[in-house]
Amino acid sequence: MHILEHLFLAGEFGERERLLSGLTLEQVTHRPEGVAHSIYDELWHLVGYQQSIVAPGGSPPDSLFPTTDPEHEDQWHQLVALFLTGARAAAALGQTPSRLAEELDPGLTLADELNCVAVHNAYHFGKIVALRQRIGAWPPTAAS
Repeated sequence: MHILEHLFLAGEFGERERLLSGLTLEQVTHRPEGVAHSIYDELWHLVGYQQSIVAPGGSPPDSLFPTTDPEHEDQWHQLVALFLTGARAAAALGQTPSRLAEELDPGLTLADELNCVAVHNAYHFGKIVALRQRIGAWPPTAAS
């Protein structure tokens, strides 16, 4: 397993697909008292940053977090799928060392940027896990 696959999909703290599995719309939009963001909000934010690196050129979101909750559970599943597609794309970049070495800005390579995204993802996945635990949706089911 390449380090990027480890960082984006499977390593350190649990397979990402499993951590996002088995949740209902009610669970992903719930904000416990004293918590600013829901599970949906955290993943939406994470996906926005990840996509800006693995699929640049799209229009950036107007805000750092969504301004409305999804209305249908399918919107949650689409967001999970978008995250997983982006994470797999980030991991696949590890198979092309010359691409990783490309400078995006002077002194900043694609590998550097992907490492930043992986750390950002880990932070928000920590919040997602904590929210799952707080709302009683832990442990997650097996990924489907």
